[in-house]
Amino acid sequence: MAIREQGSGKRSKMDDVGLVSFFMEIAALHSAKKVTFLCIGTDRSTGDALGPLTGSKLLEYGFPHVIGTLPSPCDADNLVARVAEIPSEHIIIAVDACLGPPIALGYYFVSNEPLQPAQSVGVCLPAVGHYSLAAIVDINGPKPYRTLQTTPLHRVMVMAEQIAAAAAKGFGIGG
Repeated sequence: MAIREQGSGKRSKMDDVGLVSFFMEIAALHSAKKVTFLCIGTDRSTGDALGPLTGSKLLEYGFPHVIGTLPSPCDADNLVARVAEIPSEHIIIAVDACLGPPIALGYYFVSNEPLQPAQSVGVCLPAVGHYSLAAIVDINGPKPYRTLQTTPLHRVMVMAEQIAAAAAKGFGIGG
């Protein structure tokens, strides 16, 4: 997914502290038991590992419904099948890495709308989620696939932990 400077205006840019409020707003409307985190990405690309890293951390915090972890990633090859596993009454929070402008590096774009995965690498996948969180793991450029491959692992790991910790705090789940 690629985020432009202004985008459609439907996404809010925030830091990790702001994520707590985003998750608190969702938790006020939906119990964690009825929420599924859909963490998109692969463990075969440093930048794109944000999803599976986040999913694994969410499980460690005790979230009951998480799709997309390091042992079992949710990627372009299995996204449609994995989404079909989610009970229809569940609220989906889609999480994915994305590339963005230099000023947005290390920030998050959140929305009360679906996320369009894999846009930055030119793959056409269905939009997913009732809510979405896109983490700007690196700068958008002419070779997005290569950029995701060479994104610093430390940045991705820190951001995955920030997302999971903010979700746990927002939903009042201990870890």
